Amino acid sequence: MTQTIAPRVRTLVLLILAVAGALLAGAAPASAHAALTGSDPAQGAVVDTAPAQISLTFSEPIAVGDDSVRVLDPKGERVDKGAPANLSGTTYSVRLLSGLPDGTYTVAYQVVSADSHPVAGAYTFSIGAPSETTVSVSAQGSDDGLVGWLYGFGRYVSYAGFVVLAGGAAFVLACWAPGARVRAVQRLVVSGWLALTAATLGLLLLRGSYTTTGKIGDIFDLELLGEVLQTKTGAALVSRLLLLAAAALFIAVLFGAYARTASAGADGDADGAKKPAEGEGEAEGDGGEPDKRDLTFGLALGGTVVAAGLAASWAMSEHASQGLQPGVAMPVDVVHLLAVAAWLGGLTTLLVALYRGPVETPVGRDAVRRFSRLAFGSVVTLAVTGVYQSWRQLGSWSAFTDTRYGQLLLVKIALVAVMVAVAYLSRRWTHRLAEACTSATEEEKRPAVSAQAEEAEVSEEEEKQPAGTAPAEASDASEASGASGASESTRAGTGHDAVRAAQLARQRAAAEAARQKRLRDADPNRFGLRRSVLAEAGVAVVLLAVTTVLTQTEPGRTEQDAKAAAATSSSAAEGTGQGSGAVSLTMPFDTGGRNGKGVVSIDLDPARVGDNSLHVYVEGPDGTPVDVPEVKLALTLTAQDIGPLPVAPDHVTTGHWSASAVQIPMAGDWKVEVTVRTSDIDQVTVSKNAQIG
Repeated sequence: MTQTIAPRVRTLVLLILAVAGALLAGAAPASAHAALTGSDPAQGAVVDTAPAQISLTFSEPIAVGDDSVRVLDPKGERVDKGAPANLSGTTYSVRLLSGLPDGTYTVAYQVVSADSHPVAGAYTFSIGAPSETTVSVSAQGSDDGLVGWLYGFGRYVSYAGFVVLAGGAAFVLACWAPGARVRAVQRLVVSGWLALTAATLGLLLLRGSYTTTGKIGDIFDLELLGEVLQTKTGAALVSRLLLLAAAALFIAVLFGAYARTASAGADGDADGAKKPAEGEGEAEGDGGEPDKRDLTFGLALGGTVVAAGLAASWAMSEHASQGLQPGVAMPVDVVHLLAVAAWLGGLTTLLVALYRGPVETPVGRDAVRRFSRLAFGSVVTLAVTGVYQSWRQLGSWSAFTDTRYGQLLLVKIALVAVMVAVAYLSRRWTHRLAEACTSATEEEKRPAVSAQAEEAEVSEEEEKQPAGTAPAEASDASEASGASGASESTRAGTGHDAVRAAQLARQRAAAEAARQKRLRDADPNRFGLRRSVLAEAGVAVVLLAVTTVLTQTEPGRTEQDAKAAAATSSSAAEGTGQGSGAVSLTMPFDTGGRNGKGVVSIDLDPARVGDNSLHVYVEGPDGTPVDVPEVKLALTLTAQDIGPLPVAPDHVTTGHWSASAVQIPMAGDWKVEVTVRTSDIDQVTVSKNAQIG
């Protein structure tokens, strides 16, 4: 029966890996987590006059660089100037060259969201009237291509490594102490540590190229690496590496000192394993069992702290760190990841123990029962934390079906349900295995009792023999021993026969071990348990792949908010015939004094009745921002004899002033006057009219 298991295992493993690979390859390498919720001018808008700047509003804070936002004219030439600036909240702007001609312009942006994922996109607007353009709107983002695929694969490997590392160690400490001295289990946990360490280093190198150019050659760019180390994601990856150094010490103790105590005081958990004789458990130290308990407690406490720290390296830089209730979401995310590791990592360790465990240390029914209880607690924890995370990321029932995040979440829930169903079958096989082992133990006791009775009878017969006489068996034995003594003395001179005898003894021991393994594997209850656990592990691999894609997908709440904002912006543009209604005015000035020439630009948003935000920009003749001693404005509605209404903007940065809550009492053709003072005596007032409301 066991000869047919290996081909089936290989086939199933290959199938699982193929499905996981298809999920990773078929999904977008990293869907945006911050979404563009508004822009000025709006997408597809046609404005009468050239705006002084372009502003973009996102669903969450983003990180921008010098070239994060580019504006291209119909010929593909850049018409933006300076680095993007954060106007307020999640709104960012970039200045435009003055005097732009009519035509269609393209706005392309590539930024990094607060939860570490790159966001790229583009749209067009027109000045005067639409025109032909040579710019392609659908540009490839940095997260596409080979770098994006490698980054996604590295994330999958890091999750898998953490699950195997943390879950395998938890299985040994909580369920199966003798597993600490099993080579297959040791290799599994160490492989998880190596995978997580290698993946973290790879992600650290890939991060710079992943969020900027997307080029393979930039992976080893030290300047980009330095920039990554200054970001939240870079700090999280570095902290993960430091925690992995502590995890290496934990593994050394687990498979060193702890394994020796487990060997000295094996708990007889395995089926058919012998209980230690009286006093055997104290061979390793003066304290014996108390020393083992202290070591177990220390490892459990230290391992939990390290595992929680590793889980926090994801929580502090991804979904949980942004959006609603981040102070609650991050601890919940840590607990969620620990529960995943305890369940899936423990399941992987159990599978390895069932298939690769040595004959002398088989995983027993008690260990399986302990893991069953651990897995049940993990599933309950996952259900509670998963409900909270789903509410936080979706926000509505419709998001389950209307968004990609919700659809993937439904797939994940279905896979968890399948795993729970298969786990129920594993639990039934465990009960059958326990019942079979109990009956086998009772049958073994009966021959032992009869053997003891026979020994008692023999001793009674020996006592009845007359004194000075030996039993016939004893005399025969003495004769035989005399004859064999001569032959043994003959063989003693030949070392070859002794080596041959040792080889034969080892072969007999190996044959006996193989026979016992075949008998163990032929047990239908154990065979059924192995198959059900293998099926669980197969579903777990696919579940982990879906989870990895889910963490790279834009949350449903964000996606729906972005759609709603786009719909509102589109309807506003259709109703007014313009963009968002914002007004941009550019006026040259000359105070007549030294350095008295320049250009002042005014942005009024949304240029409607009520509260408005106002921004003033002053530039020199060469287009560079310059500071002046004073800038003030006045608004006048001559037709209704309103004004002038003074506005005193606050200085923000070089060449930039702003004012909020600027009240426009009614709609009309307003005169906007700007007074610019370049020295104590040199000033000038320039004005333009603008339709507001």
